[in-house]
Amino acid sequence: MFSRDRWNEILEALTSNMFRTILTAFGVFWGIFILIVLLAAGKGLENGVKLDFSGRATNTMNMWAQTISKPYKGLPKGRRFTYKIDDVEAIKDKVPNLKIVSPRNQLGGWGGANNVVRGLKTGAYNVYGDYPEVIQQQPMDITQGRFINYNDINKKRKVAVIGLSVAKELYAKGEEILGSYVKISGVNFSVIGVYKTKQTGGDAEEGQKQIFVPFTAFSQAFNRGDRVGWMMITAEDNVPITDLKEQIFDVVRQRHTIHPDDKRAIGHWDVYEEYSKIEGLFTALRLVAYVVGILVLLSGIIGISNIMLIVVKERTKEIGIRRALGASPWSIRGQILLESIFLTILSGMVGIIFGSLTIYGLNALLDANGPVDMFANPSVDLTVILIALTILIISGLLAGFIPAQNAIRVKPVDALRTE
Repeated sequence: MFSRDRWNEILEALTSNMFRTILTAFGVFWGIFILIVLLAAGKGLENGVKLDFSGRATNTMNMWAQTISKPYKGLPKGRRFTYKIDDVEAIKDKVPNLKIVSPRNQLGGWGGANNVVRGLKTGAYNVYGDYPEVIQQQPMDITQGRFINYNDINKKRKVAVIGLSVAKELYAKGEEILGSYVKISGVNFSVIGVYKTKQTGGDAEEGQKQIFVPFTAFSQAFNRGDRVGWMMITAEDNVPITDLKEQIFDVVRQRHTIHPDDKRAIGHWDVYEEYSKIEGLFTALRLVAYVVGILVLLSGIIGISNIMLIVVKERTKEIGIRRALGASPWSIRGQILLESIFLTILSGMVGIIFGSLTIYGLNALLDANGPVDMFANPSVDLTVILIALTILIISGLLAGFIPAQNAIRVKPVDALRTE
């Protein structure tokens, strides 16, 4: 392998018909290139979708009350029920492995009327009555001031944390925000913080058009009493919320006299379940990328094997002379295998380089033009490159094995007679 003469022979054999060598190598180059680009594109799509989930805890379920669809214990169907603050404590006590149970109330909504006033400026925003733990379930960066705390909850302080988009629309540039007041549905709240969402793309702007106030102050100011609009429930990291939600539903059904088989009374959105479906989708996409890339690569390997058979046929006389001069079958076999491996690895490495440059250019384009919805940071793990190199080495051996076996079957006498 470290013989200079042998490598000179390999280079001479490959360069004697350069056009044929390039066409042969192109199949392997294209296979590796396609494999890397497909995996990078899949990773970029995966990153983009996961960024959409970055603004919330994924092991979480949102739960709200709906219309009861079955009569039970003398109570008719079609009635509605409302969560109470006691339901939150009951769920915490009776269902194990829950990390956070956040009761929430809400004003406004999509396309709602103007509900926030500051001076002469007005706006329609989502206003949430929350507990401090909600920042763990809906992560955000506090750019000014602070988030609500339990002192605010216990003292029912009328304070508010507003989004960057709210601040831009209600405040002039350079105007002091902290300590100012905004009027929410006729009630003044002092601004104690400004947040920036961790979401990206089009959802980021909408995610910053929200205002958070203490749950207790919200209930008092807007006459909600002990009612809870909906809950955001997060399980411990090692326990999927999907495995716990039936226990949570059972607690609610018992407390509100709902039929055990009534599946419509309790509305919910299982973020973990949706996230798991997306994970499964991208696993399938990765598998498809591997299959397509390897099949394209296999066609290139077959091409190299065919060309090596032709090369062996063309060099029959040379092989015969070498055998007559005492060259061993292993020496002949090694020569053919090395040529095959060298051509395979060289073309594969060129494919890896071009694939890497394509990914680099795509990332540079994304950085220059800003983020794109559902697509971010396409990349390929180093493990994939190592796997590709391993495939190349094995493929080179396989591509050269049959031609090498044919070469050592050539009898010196018959080879010397060949014109």
